[in-house]
Amino acid sequence: MPVAKALQSAEAAGLDLVELNPNANPPICKLLDYGKFRYEAQKKAKEAKKHQKVVQIKEIKLRPTIDQHDYDVKLRNTRRFIEEGNKVKVTLRFRGREVVHEELGFNVLKRLAKDVEDIARVEVAPRLDSRQITMMLAEK
Repeated sequence: MPVAKALQSAEAAGLDLVELNPNANPPICKLLDYGKFRYEAQKKAKEAKKHQKVVQIKEIKLRPTIDQHDYDVKLRNTRRFIEEGNKVKVTLRFRGREVVHEELGFNVLKRLAKDVEDIARVEVAPRLDSRQITMMLAEK
């Protein structure tokens, strides 16, 4: 229908002529209350925002000479973070001459990855950055 006729019918009904799809040929328009339309769109956007999940990155710091009990505590925290739906950045820092034995650090990170493989996957493989090794774990 021509635009002028559509505007007349909208005015007669006490509604607004709203263009829904301007790229279509011909453009798609609808007769409706524009204020109510905007209110419902805002309400729908707010509801969608309420249900979205924000993923945080939690960090676990380790040492190459970590004791078994300390390792168990870090493992438990890593599992808890992953079960909450967060990603875990594992950082293993070397001090002094420990960096000469970088294989010890890689072994600790491999052990951690193996211990959480039932609930997590390695997103970023362990890599050495000067005096520390970093690895990223994410939920399966």
